[in-house]
Amino acid sequence: MIKRLVIGGDHAGVDYKSKLIKHLEEQGFMVKDFGPFTTESVDYPDFVHPLSLSLESGEADLGIVICGSGNGVAITANKHQGIRAALCWNEELAALSRQHNDANVLAIPARFISYELAEKLADIFLATPFEGGRHTTRVGKIACH
Repeated sequence: MIKRLVIGGDHAGVDYKSKLIKHLEEQGFMVKDFGPFTTESVDYPDFVHPLSLSLESGEADLGIVICGSGNGVAITANKHQGIRAALCWNEELAALSRQHNDANVLAIPARFISYELAEKLADIFLATPFEGGRHTTRVGKIACH
């Protein structure tokens, strides 16, 4: 069962991140917050690279990254061979990212969706298993070695 999470992003995601951490901890998840911790402008790679390394090393099961559009944090996370970050803005995408792509990082666009939807996407992402089967071969071809 997934219990260890990592979370981070940039200044545009700080408010959502704080609320989401509380929500996830209330559900029994252990959440490591990579920051940032204020709304002062920051560079998201400074937070997403350490988060991604932590996830790749096995310190956590899944991750969540949050910035204004979700693009910057997803692009940065996906530079890591062991990361499959999915930018999601609706419930179906959150489910499919896990079912078909075995995504291990959810990227949330804080400036384009409500907090309530962000929470719902996180819940779906964390509860949805990878289907395997025909998707296993495809996922295996994603990383460049």
